[in-house]
Amino acid sequence: MNRNHAKVNVTFQHTPSPNFYFGIDKEGKLSELGWFLYPTFNFIVWQAQWFIYMRNLNAKLQKSATIINVFNDTVMQGEKGAVATVRLPEDLFSYDHLELDASLSCPGTKDETCAHWDHTVQLYVCCMHGSLYCNLELGRWITPFRRRIGRWLTDVSPLLPLLNTKQCTFTMKTVPWAMPWKPSLSLHFSKRSQSSSGYHSSLNPFKLLQLFTGGIFNINYNKKYHPIKFVVPSSTKKVELYAVITGHGSDENGCGEFCVTSHHFVINGIFNNTRTFDDAGTPFGCANKVLNGVVPNEHGTWLYGRNGWCDGQDVAPWRKDVTKQVNMAGINSIVYFGWFDGKDPNPKKNPGEITMYSYLVFYK
Repeated sequence: MNRNHAKVNVTFQHTPSPNFYFGIDKEGKLSELGWFLYPTFNFIVWQAQWFIYMRNLNAKLQKSATIINVFNDTVMQGEKGAVATVRLPEDLFSYDHLELDASLSCPGTKDETCAHWDHTVQLYVCCMHGSLYCNLELGRWITPFRRRIGRWLTDVSPLLPLLNTKQCTFTMKTVPWAMPWKPSLSLHFSKRSQSSSGYHSSLNPFKLLQLFTGGIFNINYNKKYHPIKFVVPSSTKKVELYAVITGHGSDENGCGEFCVTSHHFVINGIFNNTRTFDDAGTPFGCANKVLNGVVPNEHGTWLYGRNGWCDGQDVAPWRKDVTKQVNMAGINSIVYFGWFDGKDPNPKKNPGEITMYSYLVFYK
């Protein structure tokens, strides 16, 4: 009723609209535009931004590199996922740069044949069975909800020590109940110089110290973490913190998918290195990142910001140079904790989860 106590009648209706659109990309090829969630030209703009992203990506892919193919439209489904054993370059240990060129296609030729929902895809590698480096994560992506155009180039150079022999087995998988995807993956090895102490030199990652993994994001989350003591190898010139962190699930606070969390790595009790995902829960947190590789115009709520990830994008590693924070000649310590709203998480029901791999990387 309004202020005059008169009755107001409200009716709702669903007005169907055509939802198959196509455009012409930067190479003059026809391309589907995806799903328009509601009537606005923003969806056309986002697809145009994707065309720009792909043009820039293709330019990066032209750079000189030694390329090793791992998967080529290989079906990924079930507990096993996609598995391949490949031989790496003979001069493997001369490279200081590694990028993952990954794409996700679908069983058919149109978006409608693609898998539903947004699931985590992880790439594991094992080069030496029994090694501490066997079956650790090399890359992570989130599937696009019913779109087949995703392609990303992800710099994982600090993880080169995981490739510790010249023949390695790669496993790419998502949740076993998901509909099939057809990933393609190639490894791009190259040699790039870095500036160090005023002169031009090449620094190579030669050793990893595995740190902390995630878990159920509840009141007990931080209780399992204890300081790790370490000594810097004698030949080290640089030390880097490397972490890949994403939040999933939904408690009463939207954690871990849509809540803002912070992740703290404290070195020697003094230096607090913090990663905070401020975009989580924002209306266009992911839509605003199409130029950075977020697949546009997916089904579902792809537009919203997430806790460390977006639908249809690679998960970029967080890297922090911590050389000046460590004692090169003595014993060091590092400890981790994760917070929601500035304190330990304490959901009342349905706690979410943090998926995390973290390392210290030593360069020489």
